[in-house]
Amino acid sequence: MLPAVPSSTPPRLAELPSWLLNAAARRGDRLVSAALAGAGLGKHHYRVLVALDDDGPSSQADIGRAIMLDRSDLHAVLNRLEADGLVERAPDPADRRRNVVALTRDGRSTLRRLDKRVAAAQDELTAALSADERAQLVALLRRIGAERQLR
Repeated sequence: MLPAVPSSTPPRLAELPSWLLNAAARRGDRLVSAALAGAGLGKHHYRVLVALDDDGPSSQADIGRAIMLDRSDLHAVLNRLEADGLVERAPDPADRRRNVVALTRDGRSTLRRLDKRVAAAQDELTAALSADERAQLVALLRRIGAERQLR
């Protein structure tokens, strides 16, 4: 297992939570990207599929806000997912100017396979931690991330 922070990192930087979070995030990003690439998809594709599975059919704008993805990037991701038969878009009956995106049966089964790959990447990322430490890490990261919402 590779260390999250290179041994060449200056000691003062290696003590900064922001530096350590960034190093861990980069490693996690590499692991998840590699896991998803093995299935021919990327992180944005996974995020859209998860959002649709968790929240149900949604407008493109709502999906973009939920997963913090720019509208133009989302459009390209949805085009790919739709071409692969993983999502379908249809005009919103309440407002024909917008589309509602829904997960297909193939999308749901693909997501289950991707979930396994992402879970394996998470296991690799947190392999040095016990189950209790993993739960504590997630709780702490949620608190840190929620801080910006409190202001």
